[in-house]
Amino acid sequence: MESKNKALLIFVILFGMTLIPLGDTAGKMLMGAGAHPIFVAWSRLLIGFAVILPLSGIKTTELKLLFNWRLLFRASLFIAAITCLIKAAQTESIANVFGAFFVGPLLSYFFAAIFLKEKITALRSTLLLIGFCGALMVIKPGFGMTPGLGFATLSGVFYGSLLVATRWLAGTYRPHLILLSTLLTGALVLLPFGASALPAVDMRMSVLMLVSALGSAFGNLIIIKVSQKLPASVVAPFVYTQLIAAAFFSVLVFDSWPDALSLIGLVVLFVSGLASFTVANQGRVALAADNK
Repeated sequence: MESKNKALLIFVILFGMTLIPLGDTAGKMLMGAGAHPIFVAWSRLLIGFAVILPLSGIKTTELKLLFNWRLLFRASLFIAAITCLIKAAQTESIANVFGAFFVGPLLSYFFAAIFLKEKITALRSTLLLIGFCGALMVIKPGFGMTPGLGFATLSGVFYGSLLVATRWLAGTYRPHLILLSTLLTGALVLLPFGASALPAVDMRMSVLMLVSALGSAFGNLIIIKVSQKLPASVVAPFVYTQLIAAAFFSVLVFDSWPDALSLIGLVVLFVSGLASFTVANQGRVALAADNK
């Protein structure tokens, strides 16, 4: 039974990590069709809120919690991560942007140890660093620091902090409430910019907007739910598997195949993430046995 539960949890994590690149792929297609990046970000938040709201089972007494300072703090990290990423993408290639952005999971692993007192080990730290090396093999970032790469790095710092904040809040608020607060706050903050960049919307763009919003919303909802069960330091390595899904969608949608080095990096990512999860799970089982 334990092995089945572990396999199911791994599947759920990977599914959630796959939905996010799916939303990003639809967002890229939207921009290719002429939509401004800020509109893509705003519409994703707004549509995600509209879809999640009726499914959330939110109570009237919970509405005031949407703007609780702790939830607003998480939302601010989310908005900052998106804003910096969009700013970086205006001047830098996507490969370089993601090369800097993926410092996030690495930072969240150590932030969780500092601020949440989560236990880290030399083995899991090594596995995470190996996964980071695998990510670099896929994205092959340049080494020249430019303002655009500076914004991408800031985005990664905010995202890593977001993962830790999600774990911090997961035991206090319902996952749907956390996500609704983030989506609503983001949609309100970006409203003036997104509304001013409204494009001519046809059926194709409408479908892409839905896929972009739902992929992001439900992917993040799964991550929040998983964060209730697992430490941020355990979830962090799996964030790198988003690159695997991104490579798959790149081939499927844009017919852009990864080179040999990228393929090796994808394998390294998957193996290191799975190994880190297995090591962490064994540690929890051993701790539970000791406490009996």
